[in-house]
Amino acid sequence: MKNILEIQDLNVNVNGEEILHHINMEVPEGEVHALFGPNGSGKTSLMMTIMGFSGYKITSGKIIFDGEDVTDLDLTERARRGIAVAQQRPPTIKGVKLRQVLDYAYAQDPAIEDELKQLITDNKLDKFLDRDINDGLSGGEIRRVELLQLLATRPKFAMLDEPDSGIDIEALELIGDMAKRLYSVDISRPAFRRSGLIITHTGQILESVYADKAHVMMDGTVEGCGNAQIVLDTICDAGYSQCLTCIKRKVPQS
Repeated sequence: MKNILEIQDLNVNVNGEEILHHINMEVPEGEVHALFGPNGSGKTSLMMTIMGFSGYKITSGKIIFDGEDVTDLDLTERARRGIAVAQQRPPTIKGVKLRQVLDYAYAQDPAIEDELKQLITDNKLDKFLDRDINDGLSGGEIRRVELLQLLATRPKFAMLDEPDSGIDIEALELIGDMAKRLYSVDISRPAFRRSGLIITHTGQILESVYADKAHVMMDGTVEGCGNAQIVLDTICDAGYSQCLTCIKRKVPQS
C-alpha cells in the first residue's frame, strides 16, 4: 500500500521562531490517523503547514502528497491536488454564502447534488445556506458547515482539527455521522476509505470514525505512533509521558 502523505524531517518557522522540529510521519492511502498531544504541542500548526497556510515557513524537510513533492506549493495548489482541512476556528467569510460554495460543487460534479441536499436536511443546515459563511454560528454549527464543504469538494485527504471539542451531545452525534460519511468514499462500501488526519483531545470522534493509528505530538515534534485505542486509553489513564514510554517499549502498532 502506498502512502498518501509522507512528512520527511520537517522543520517549520513562524514569526522567526521554530515551532515544529524534525517531524516524520506517514499516512498510507485509505487510512485515517489520529493526532494526539497536549495543548501547545504543535498539532494545529502541523495541520496548517500540511495545508499550506501562509505564515508557516518550512525551513527544511519535505511534504510528499500522493507521490508528489508539494513542499513549495501554495495552499491553492495543494487544495487542487486534494488536500483539505476543517478548521476548529475558521474565519467568517463576508459576502460568500454557503449556497454559492455548494452551487460551485454541484457544477463540478452534478451527481452529488441529491446526496448533499439530503445531508443538509438531515443535519439541520438549511437555515445557513443564505448566510455569510460562519457568520454568527456556534462551534457545533461551524463544524457541521465545515464538514459539509469537505463532503461537497470530496478531497483525497481530509483533515479535521478537534471536531469534537466544546460541543453538546446532540451536535456531536451529527458531527460524528458526517465525519463517518466523509471518510467513506462510498457509504455503502465502508472498506473503501478516504484518507485523513484527525486532531482530537477527547477521542469522542473516534467512536464514529475508526482510526487506523495514532501519532503523539510533544514539544513541536511527533514522538511516536501506535494503535489508536491503546494510545488513547493510555493517555486517559496515565498521561502523555506514560503513553510515550509505552510506545517506545513497542506496544503493538496495529
